[in-house]
Amino acid sequence: MKSRRPRDESRTNGSLERAKGTLGVVTAVPAGDQGASHASLSEARTIGIVGSGIMAGGIAEVVARSGKQAVLRARTDVAATAAVKQVAAGLTRQVEKGKLHGDERDRILGNISTITSLDDLSDCDIIIESVVEDLTTKQELFRELDRVAKPSAVLATNTSTLPVVEMARVVKHPERVCGIHFFNPAAVLPLVEVVRPITASDETIARALAFVAAIGKDGVSVLDRAGFIVNALLFPYLNNAIRMLEEGTASMQDIDTAMKGGCNFPMRFRSAPTSGRRSTHGRKKTTSSAKGPTSKSARSSTVTGTGCSRWSVRSATGRCFGGRRRSDA
Repeated sequence: MKSRRPRDESRTNGSLERAKGTLGVVTAVPAGDQGASHASLSEARTIGIVGSGIMAGGIAEVVARSGKQAVLRARTDVAATAAVKQVAAGLTRQVEKGKLHGDERDRILGNISTITSLDDLSDCDIIIESVVEDLTTKQELFRELDRVAKPSAVLATNTSTLPVVEMARVVKHPERVCGIHFFNPAAVLPLVEVVRPITASDETIARALAFVAAIGKDGVSVLDRAGFIVNALLFPYLNNAIRMLEEGTASMQDIDTAMKGGCNFPMRFRSAPTSGRRSTHGRKKTTSSAKGPTSKSARSSTVTGTGCSRWSVRSATGRCFGGRRRSDA
């Protein structure tokens, strides 16, 4: 008999009741049992994921773990196979560590199928795009998704930086477009931001929140604004930490120690590379519209380099954080 992931019963109350009250507010929606009376909100069984990168694979894994069917669309068979192999490798590591049974790994992988044609997404109840963070690319994709998706399907973007409304405005029925923003690694982090553009219907947001709860994640509802919730708060904080280091106010070690010991915050310099250099730079640009003495971008957070594995603040401060070096462009 296949083993099942145990449910966290402390996170099971009221998910769908609160999923309904989403207009203009931030609403926490813990994962948990949704109740038979709300079956119409939880009927999404087949979920399309467009993309073949780390985030797309992670979302597919989360969906498949929940028992839903994950249909992963990649541009080529090679990319699709590589994405599933990456998921399989991660699950196998969990089996080797005794954190997952082998039959459970096989069940999860059995719930993931791959396609290369967007037309094969026509039966999906929810389609989540997780392609390159470029507005033109995403808009072109949404035009195609609008063409192939069934009328009742929710069309969602996993963007962390771009206005969701800019994707909604290129489809014929913008009321069915929203953001469903997972965090990296998607299989580990419990939070998902459900983003409401001004065009989205109440039903779309309720269905998105119900889906998030059904796959075991904690959903929060937020209006379509720069940075949503997490990045709108995180990146000004991270920027100020880098500025403090640049200005010689305190050392990297002391800043990290102070924020961890005094505020119970994660150590910013060590966790900064987790976001990815390219995404971090994009999110900084998106959230930098705020004015005031703390909104000035740190030089080191705006200099581009050769990638997230080779960057630092050495040229600006003579220091390097995260054990990573940056090569000037």
